[in-house]
Amino acid sequence: MIEKAYIQTYGNGKMEPEHRGIQRVLESRNIPVSLFTQKKVDRRQLDLSPKCLVAGEASVIPKALKQLQLKPPSPNTYPEALRYMLKRNVWESTLKAVLHDLDVNPFHSGVFVKPRDSAKKFTGCVLNSMSDQYLLKGASLQTPVWCAETVHWLTEYRVFVVNAHIAGIRHYWGDEHISLNLNEVEEAIRRFEVSPERTNGYGIDFGVLQNGETALIEWNDGYALGSYGLDDSLYTDLIIARWEELMQNAGFS
Repeated sequence: MIEKAYIQTYGNGKMEPEHRGIQRVLESRNIPVSLFTQKKVDRRQLDLSPKCLVAGEASVIPKALKQLQLKPPSPNTYPEALRYMLKRNVWESTLKAVLHDLDVNPFHSGVFVKPRDSAKKFTGCVLNSMSDQYLLKGASLQTPVWCAETVHWLTEYRVFVVNAHIAGIRHYWGDEHISLNLNEVEEAIRRFEVSPERTNGYGIDFGVLQNGETALIEWNDGYALGSYGLDDSLYTDLIIARWEELMQNAGFS
C-alpha cells in the first residue's frame, strides 16, 4: 500500500499534466506528496522505500528503482504474445547493420528504427537514406534496435489496462472518426493476460492500417507512460498498480 509519493517537477511550477493529475488524486486520498527534480534523483537525495511511489519520466523511474537496489524491467515493445497483431515485418538488428543496408541497398520506402533496450538513446524514426543519420543523435553503431517496415496508419489509440481490465481508450493521432476493432483489441489483451509477459498496469498502442485492419503499434510499461487525457484517478490507479507489482516482484511485502 502506497504511504507517500514523490512526483517529478521541472521546477518553477512546471510539471507534466499526467504528474499534476497524480498529485491531485493522491492528495485527495490523503497520501503525502513531495515534488522532486531529476537532479535530486540523480544525486540519490530522495528518501525512498517500497511503499513510496515515484512518478516521473521513463528515464527517471529506472534510477529510482536502482536506488532501491532493483533491476528496472527490460523494455518489451513487441511482446511475443502480441506479435500476431503486428501485421507488418518487424525484426531485430543494430544501427550498424541498418546503415549498411541503407548505404548498399536503400529501402525504397524507408525503415522504422527504435532502440531495443533504452528509449533514451534516440526517438523512434524512419530512415530513408544515410542523410537521416542526424535523427539517431549520435547513438553508437552497436546499438541494438527494432526495425519495422513502414506502413500507413490512419489513426492511433492507446488502450490502458489495469489488473487485466481496460481502464480507458484514448485517441492520440490521426482520424478520430476511425475506430479500432474492439473485438480484436479485447482478444489481444486476453492473450497477453495469460502469457508470462503480463503486468498489472500497461498501455498498448493500437492503430488502423490503410487496409482497415487493426494492428499493434507497441506495448508500453505502466510505470511511466503518457495518459493522453485518461481520467486522472484511473491513470493514478494504473501507475500505482504497476509500482506495487514491481515492489512485490522484488520481494517487498
